[in-house]
Amino acid sequence: MKGRVLICAGSDSGGGAGIQADIKAVTALGGFAMTAITALTAQNTLGVQGVVGVEPGFIRQQMRSVLDDLGADAIKTGMLHDSPTIEAVCDEIAALAPDLPVVADPVMVATAGSRLLADDAVETLKRRLLPIAVVLTPNIPEAEALTGLEILDEGGMRAAAQALLEMGAQAVLLKGGHMEGEALVDLLVTRDGVHRYEDRRISTRHTHGTGCTLASAVAAGLAKGLALEPAVRRARAYVRAAILRAPGFGTGHGPLDHGVTVDTSRFD
Repeated sequence: MKGRVLICAGSDSGGGAGIQADIKAVTALGGFAMTAITALTAQNTLGVQGVVGVEPGFIRQQMRSVLDDLGADAIKTGMLHDSPTIEAVCDEIAALAPDLPVVADPVMVATAGSRLLADDAVETLKRRLLPIAVVLTPNIPEAEALTGLEILDEGGMRAAAQALLEMGAQAVLLKGGHMEGEALVDLLVTRDGVHRYEDRRISTRHTHGTGCTLASAVAAGLAKGLALEPAVRRARAYVRAAILRAPGFGTGHGPLDHGVTVDTSRFD
């Protein structure tokens, strides 16, 4: 039985993003979540109040413990806050799981605006993580930071995604939530073409953890044997349902309802 996802990411004490959101999303979509925690954050819906990094050697040990015994069917990376962390995670993937699909969420800034990636780690992320990503899942500010391109419209999204492919990613799911307007467009860009997804924007402040949740939902689909495009469609449907059912917690950017269910049979 497939469905094992090893998640290498940071912890969110508020439960809406990071490892906590990842575990909930993978579980809700029928997978089995395992973790290598890269950092601890003191965090809530208003922002990040503190970050404590996990020593890279212990991150490696967590990954080895999981992969040597339980194994995995996919790997998802989230908050890798500095260069030694990125190097550690990528080294272990190369050594122990070179053939597994890697869903890489290039977490740079939290929903509330707090920076989660050191400035000097951007080049390391581009050099090490992008080339092993079966799909990279940046939002618009992250894509701009990685490519140096300004994204003002859908054409800019396509250009930035293409640049990320040229930098080594096998596919790019570029999320358009930071664009203005009532229509929200995401693009899945591969070397074979572009899949365009459009939905009506949901008017809500409860969007904390949407990026983490979407990437983990995609990883759960890949781990269960779905091809990339159906995995993306299923993940988007799940995240949209979770936003619509958001419980309303907190006074800032609130969490989603990760306990929602979607009809997964239509994505098989």
